[in-house]
Amino acid sequence: MTEHDAHGKGGARWGKVLRLPRTLSGRLLLLTLSFVMLAEVLIYVPSIANYRVLWLESRLAAAQIASLALEATMGEEVSPALESELLDNVGALQISLQRNETHMLMLTSTSVPMVQEIYDLRDSNPFTLIHDAFSALVYGGSRTIIVKGTPRLGGGELIEVILDERELREAMLIYSRNILSLSLMISFLTAVLVFISFRTIFVQPMRHLIQNMVEFSEHPEDAGRIIRPSSWAEEIRLAEQELADLQTGIRNSLNQKAHLAELGAAVSKINHDLRNILASAQLISDSLATSEDPRVQRLAPKLLSSIDRAIDLTTKTLKYGKAEEPPPKKTLLDLATLVDDVGDHVGLPDDGRIQWVNEVTSPTEIVADPDQLFRVLLNLGRNATQAMESEKGNGLDKTVTIRAAKVQLNGSVAIVISVQDTGPGIPERARAHLFEAFSGSVRQGGTGLGLAIARELTQAHGGSIELVRSDENGTVFEITLPAMTGEEARQ
Repeated sequence: MTEHDAHGKGGARWGKVLRLPRTLSGRLLLLTLSFVMLAEVLIYVPSIANYRVLWLESRLAAAQIASLALEATMGEEVSPALESELLDNVGALQISLQRNETHMLMLTSTSVPMVQEIYDLRDSNPFTLIHDAFSALVYGGSRTIIVKGTPRLGGGELIEVILDERELREAMLIYSRNILSLSLMISFLTAVLVFISFRTIFVQPMRHLIQNMVEFSEHPEDAGRIIRPSSWAEEIRLAEQELADLQTGIRNSLNQKAHLAELGAAVSKINHDLRNILASAQLISDSLATSEDPRVQRLAPKLLSSIDRAIDLTTKTLKYGKAEEPPPKKTLLDLATLVDDVGDHVGLPDDGRIQWVNEVTSPTEIVADPDQLFRVLLNLGRNATQAMESEKGNGLDKTVTIRAAKVQLNGSVAIVISVQDTGPGIPERARAHLFEAFSGSVRQGGTGLGLAIARELTQAHGGSIELVRSDENGTVFEITLPAMTGEEARQ
């Protein structure tokens, strides 16, 4: 391995380490370490103060024992060697005892340095003890101190010991080092356990979700890449279920768009042949227009109008979902006349069992694209007619009624066109996707394009279409269009 390769691999490892805090696991690891160390600090502060007090109290107890041993000599003189040995065992420079209001110097070394601090353990509070402990850690390397306390078991009123604080500071440093080592060990073990738990419970399921989303985005048409909820954690399982529903919806939407694209391609292929067929029909209808037969004279204009609309439709290649509808060419028209024209083309049965009722008063002027509004009303009328034709029974009370009225809407005038039938109503299952292509069809074999096209054309006029009511007594659709004057339409 070359030096460059080794450096590259080492850099990659360090890169992973540096990227660790950017991950959830890495951040949790750092937070756990920080919180455990903070907890250890909060524990260490009072514990080091308590350790100092216990250390000093042990020295006072040893000093009391040395005093008792000295009193056992019954006033005999103590040799300097024994006195020095007693002081060394206590770790003190001088010991004083107050008993029966008499202050006695029990033991002393030949040379006692000047005292810098005096500590009385009898009336210290926790904050004072903490302050004194850290003072000993910082300044205790060269100080001589006096420590006062109460002798045990009624051995006097007061015992005083003069100490070199260096030994206390060394003991406190060793204690602090042990606490730090233990804290680091606890922090590391806790952080590792939390890291493993968090990684197992949260990170791995989240990575599974992310990986599934990445794989699904590469091939969303593949049903096998839709996630299957498997987590035992309720929250993660709910997220997986929601993701599965979302992926299923996306896949269905893509499949639907693919079908629409295929439909558009098929329509474009037959467009040319269909135009030729319609052109031939137009020639024949032109010949019929010259006939003197009154019946032919009455029907020929309607036939010509229908063929002209079909030719115009194929010329523009109006493929839903691919080609765009042209913007409406609005003009001032009589709505009542347009409704009569729609009634002639809606395909009512010859036996008269379904009636087309035009209740729009004439003249009712409206500004709209006549061809597009014709298609909207024609789609609604045909849907109503086909629904009533499929209904059982041959009663003569089946009607499709068209009404219109001007209303105030959001501070402006609008025209509401109502299309009402007395059919069987729309099934509940079809209402949720009523205006969606290939989804809202009620009739067997229907495509569901009629209402989708009607909504698109209505919205192009700045209006809306909605289902007002549908039950066993019939169905009511309302088309709302903004009212415009003829002058506004020409601008």
